[in-house]
Amino acid sequence: MVPPLETERLVLREISKDDAEGIFACFSNGNVTRHYGQETLKNIEQAEAFVDFFAKSYKEKRGIRWGIEIKGTQGIIGTIGFNAWSPKHKRAEIGYEVHSKQWRKGYTFEAISKVIEYGFGEFGLTRIGAVVFIDNEASNKLLTKLGFLKEGVLRDYMYQNGEAYDTYVYSLLKGK
Repeated sequence: MVPPLETERLVLREISKDDAEGIFACFSNGNVTRHYGQETLKNIEQAEAFVDFFAKSYKEKRGIRWGIEIKGTQGIIGTIGFNAWSPKHKRAEIGYEVHSKQWRKGYTFEAISKVIEYGFGEFGLTRIGAVVFIDNEASNKLLTKLGFLKEGVLRDYMYQNGEAYDTYVYSLLKGK
């Protein structure tokens, strides 16, 4: 069971089959997926497969993913969590997406801040990484604002619509 987290305006909670529509709304939106390294979803069954993937990843201790829900509303506006989780090495990579209708409202900053706190506290991480498309200006600015340091460029690291893209790699270290 994924532990629920709360911020001032958000509930970060376990993702269920009922969230397939919210996931589809995000991942079928080309504005959301263009800097994601994930092809745009074409049908709800693909979103349902994401729900299964997130649950399996947590069960196998490879990652954790929360649905992002605005308090007082029904349905998620995006997801956030850790990928490439290595308990042995006390590190993970953060990943997130929020529906474009909810951009520039501070929700992503709020959710990332809470997940970082959880990662360094409950998960016992010492390093949280992030990999971001170079031309994803919003995420690059957001991570810098949150204290992440740019470590370098990963050339031809992610594919989007069959094309290779360079990415920045960031890190945030516990207590630094």
